[in-house]
Amino acid sequence: MRNRLKLPVLCTMVLAASTLQAQDVELGNTKFQHSCAPCHGKGPGDDGRALLPGTDALRVKYQGSQPALLEERTDLPADVLMVYLRKGSWSMPPFRKTELSDSEIRDIAAYLEFASSQSR
Repeated sequence: MRNRLKLPVLCTMVLAASTLQAQDVELGNTKFQHSCAPCHGKGPGDDGRALLPGTDALRVKYQGSQPALLEERTDLPADVLMVYLRKGSWSMPPFRKTELSDSEIRDIAAYLEFASSQSR
């Protein structure tokens, strides 16, 4: 009898965790599109160049050793994003916690993990 009670509780916990993760991915996508995609998204820029400035800068920096498009990267967990977003990098400015909270950065990392798994 005890094992029968544990299974529904375990299933509920797994379902809740997957829903939370899906919610994190959705929130991360929304925040990525607002805060990151204007420089690091796909597509041509307003200046007529083939890539947006952040994507193009990463293309030049990595010269094919890493994807230039953040949504294709597999090496950007929350702790790595936190460093780049809080400190900035090259011409990318740092983001204050009032601009992007730690929670929002974790959501962006969840979205990027999901997006990169879809591009493989």
